[in-house]
Formats: sequence, C-alpha cells, structure tokens
Amino acid sequence: MEATLQQIQELRENFFQKEKEDGGDFHPADIARIKNSDDWLRRFLVHNELDMNQSLQMLWDTCDWRKKFGTNDITENNVKREYLEDGSLFVHNRDKDGRSLLIFNCKKHVKGQKDFEELKRCVVYWFERLERLDKGKPITIFFDMAETGLSNMDMEYTKYLISLFKMYYPEFLNYILIFEMPWILNAAFKIIKSWLPAKAVQKIKFVNKSSLKDVVPSDQALKCWGGTDDYVFSFVPEQRTPVLNDNKADDSKKKVHFADGSPLVETPSSGFGDVISKIDGANRSNISLDISPPDAINFTSDGSEVTGSITLTNNDEQIISYKIKTTSPEKFRVRPSTGVLHPSDLVTINVLLQPGYQVSGLSREKFLIMSLVVDSGDLNAQELAELWKQTAGKNVSLHRLKCNLGSAALETTVRNGNAYSALKSVDIDREVREISTGVLQLRESHNRLIAEVKHTQKLQWLTIIVAILFGVIVAFSMSHSEPHEETCRILREHQ
Repeated sequence: MEATLQQIQELRENFFQKEKEDGGDFHPADIARIKNSDDWLRRFLVHNELDMNQSLQMLWDTCDWRKKFGTNDITENNVKREYLEDGSLFVHNRDKDGRSLLIFNCKKHVKGQKDFEELKRCVVYWFERLERLDKGKPITIFFDMAETGLSNMDMEYTKYLISLFKMYYPEFLNYILIFEMPWILNAAFKIIKSWLPAKAVQKIKFVNKSSLKDVVPSDQALKCWGGTDDYVFSFVPEQRTPVLNDNKADDSKKKVHFADGSPLVETPSSGFGDVISKIDGANRSNISLDISPPDAINFTSDGSEVTGSITLTNNDEQIISYKIKTTSPEKFRVRPSTGVLHPSDLVTINVLLQPGYQVSGLSREKFLIMSLVVDSGDLNAQELAELWKQTAGKNVSLHRLKCNLGSAALETTVRNGNAYSALKSVDIDREVREISTGVLQLRESHNRLIAEVKHTQKLQWLTIIVAILFGVIVAFSMSHSEPHEETCRILREHQ
C-alpha cells in the first residue's frame, strides 16, 4: 500500500486548514517538516491504510505531543546522562535489511530502580537520533534477554515503547527481535503481544544464537549473540550543530515544566494552591478567581474512565481569561483548557486520563491554572491562543493543584478506551509472577510424577527378580529332597 503525491498534498492542505480553523500552536521544526517532507506525511497515510481523516488526526496529535513533550529540543545534555551511559539501551549495527538496531540490554534494567519519566525521555532521545541518522527509515528493536528474570521485565516501560510506535512514530518499526528469552517470561510476553497491533505482531521474531543469522548478519552480531563483532559499549554523543538558547533562568530556583514545555519558575517556598504573584520577573496582581477544589484535583473512576474536574468561578468585576497547564500533557485530556469568564460566570474543567497510562503515577503530577484580566469576552480559539503566547508584561495569576487518587481510581486504569482492573504495573508483575509460579509448580509436580513412575518401575523389576530367585530356590530344594528321603530309607533298613 503506497500513498500518492496527490494524497500527500491533500493531507498537507488539510493539516494547515485545520491549524487555521483550530488555532494550533506547534513547534516550527514540525511545521517546516510538514511543509517540506513528503516522506513524513506518507508514513502517516500508510500507517492508517490511506484513511485521510485518521491520518490527519494522528498527524495533529503527534505535532501536539511533540510540542508538549519538547521532542525537538531533547539532547544528551537535557536527559539523564547516566541512563545513556549504563549500556541498558543503545544503538549499534544493522539487521539484514540495513536497518539500525536499537538494543535493549534487558539484564541491565531492573524495574523500579530508575526514574520512569527520565527513561521515557531517553527512549525518545534515541528515536529522534535514529530519525535523523536514517532519515526516517524503520528501525529494528532488539531485546537481548539472555540471563534475565522477572525483575528485568518492566511491563510499563515496554507498554510506553509500544505506544510510541502506535501513536507518534508511524511506519518506524522493521522487526522486534527477542533474543534468548527465558521460558519463565513466556506469560509476560503473551500480555505484551495483546497490546500490539496485528501488523506489529507479525514482525516479532524469537531468535537464539543459531537462528539470529537469519535476520542479523554474523559480522553485525555481537560475540555474546554468537556473532563476530567484539564491540564493547561506550556512549558517543551525537554530533549536531548546537542550538543557542538565550533564555537563562536562575539555577538556584526549582523549575516545574507545564503543558507547552516551557519552564515556569517556582520558588522553593511556594506551596500547592498558593497564588504566585511573580512570573518571569514581572510584577503581577492577584485576580479574584475561585477554584474548587482549591488544593487538588480528585480523580475517580466510573468503570470505564478515570476522570477529575475543577470548577472556576469569576468573583472579579472584570472579564477573566484562564488557561490550564499540566506537567505531563501527554497523559491528560483537558476540556476546555482555555476560555473566558464574565463576572459571576463559572466553568467546569474536565480532566480525563488518556488510555494507556497508569494511575499509580498521578500523585506526582501537577496542574497550573493561569488567569488574567482581558478587555473583551468575545475571543475565539485563535485569539485566545495568541493571547497566551504573549504573557510578558501582563497581570497573570497562577494557582497550582496536586492530584489525588480515589480508591476506585487506584484499582482501575484505562486501556484502549476500556477500563480493566489490576493493570497497574505492579499488578501486572504480580500476575506474571503468579502465572510463572504456577508453571514452576506444574513442572515440579511433573518431575515428581516421573520420579515416582521410575521408582515404581524399579520396584516392579525388583519384584520380578525376587520372584525368579524364589522360584529357583524352591526348584533347587525340591530337586534335592528325593535323594535325602532315599538315604533315610537305606539307613532304616540297616538298622
């Protein structure tokens, strides 16, 4: 299935028409890519089987995620460098199709020992580096699972990796190679396969030292895989032209990143729910905006979705515009995220946890409510977006909220739009452990049964041997009883 130049151009025109109507605010590098790269747009069309509406939505969502995640600005200088240097994830050599190998050395990764948000940034770093290196050609994921066990199986990490391919990196996967997976992890991989689309499942190949040569040439395979390459890992930074950034913040202050990826400076003494009267060094005046609940968004579950809400009431005598930001915009859908309130007006902001994300990490997230006085209440979406792009010199008030989890939300997370219980990563791990323990018990019972059968067989042979010996003894005794009786008769006669 291939996209035509006409379809690519149609997708491009549809995107910019939607941007004009909806007031999209995307990274300039991504806008330039849409204008100039037919191949990038082709990938969205092929991924969605040439469905124009789905391709447009995926392209839009991808650009939105890239802007919020700060994808274009990720380098080895702003990710956790020690994670890049520990050898648990790196790029080296190519498969038989000439595609780069992104290698996960699973025995060097132990679930829970690393900061998950930093791990995600490291994965995106390698995805972006490979996009530049191979100009968007597909890559092969290589899971080196030799010498691994249950502690090395991180379901949440794997699920995030899958979500990147499904949602933001179309037509970027060549193969998934799984090298020497221990049988004890079979149950976990059955769960993982259920997360993959049908096309991706077909790309999974389980390999060992003898079969790896069918997908990775011997000179491209490490010696520990049975190949001839004696490479020893050492992280090498990417050689790129540095991007100058004159926006320097005071390092003595703590930075909290909200929504669009730009840091808002938070002084260490400020607590949650406090209204901050300073931003970027400019003096701001407080605005009378009532926020309920005042300290935290309370998330609950109705059995299908995990949601929370905030109510904003304008107690001021002037018109107020508001905007909602969050530390992890990829996790949430916030509706409406911006708007205008006349005096005494109120609005309820609904916050939805996106499908595929775990509720267990929500307690670390924060929301920021920004508000300022405006002259007119008749602002459209594009005008609101432009308003919030230029806040310097304006009277802006900030209000921070934590996230609280209700007991129902703690037990439920959302996958593909449907709720399912006990799928927090810890529950998945527990399920895998229980299945694996059951398999071990079955194997032990099987071994005991075999041992008992062998023991029974030995007893049967021993019984046969004893019976034979007993028969021989009886026969021998009987054969000697007649001469003895004859001897006794002769002796009696002589007497």
